[in-house]
Amino acid sequence: MSLLKIVESPSEILRQKSLEVSVFGAELQSFIEDMLETMYHEEGAGLAAVQVGQLKRIFIVDISSEGNSPIVFINPEIISASEKTICFSEGCLSFPGGRLLIDRPEVVSVKYQDAMGNVNEMTADGWLSRAIQHESDHLNGVLLVDHVSKLKAEMLNKKVQKHQKQKEE
Repeated sequence: MSLLKIVESPSEILRQKSLEVSVFGAELQSFIEDMLETMYHEEGAGLAAVQVGQLKRIFIVDISSEGNSPIVFINPEIISASEKTICFSEGCLSFPGGRLLIDRPEVVSVKYQDAMGNVNEMTADGWLSRAIQHESDHLNGVLLVDHVSKLKAEMLNKKVQKHQKQKEE
């Protein structure tokens, strides 16, 4: 296993739509293990393949406090979302040092494949619902800043730039 480099905003790859995965096997499993190692190292609750430079429709989520219950989503499709929404603060590994209040559906149902290619369906609420929606957005080139006003997006981008400068010093 190895750590992968997190792609940070404003990289253009984050705006691209990820491609469906059709080949399942050892190479995919190895990539998923690297994604998991990277997510845990960065102390994230989720990570999309595009965030490590791969335009593949894959994301992983682990909302457990112990960090030992990862779920792998391949070729996910949100098939339903509740009308009721909830607003909550979200961060993103591609926007280090920043958070935004985002309004999202409270409950979603998602159809996806696991690392072996098996098709699954899940209904999620709370943090898991939010993580699924956040990471699904990444696969479609949608970012945190797309859910807020231009002013709030600019403020977050400035905060991220400041964070990046501090990291370089």
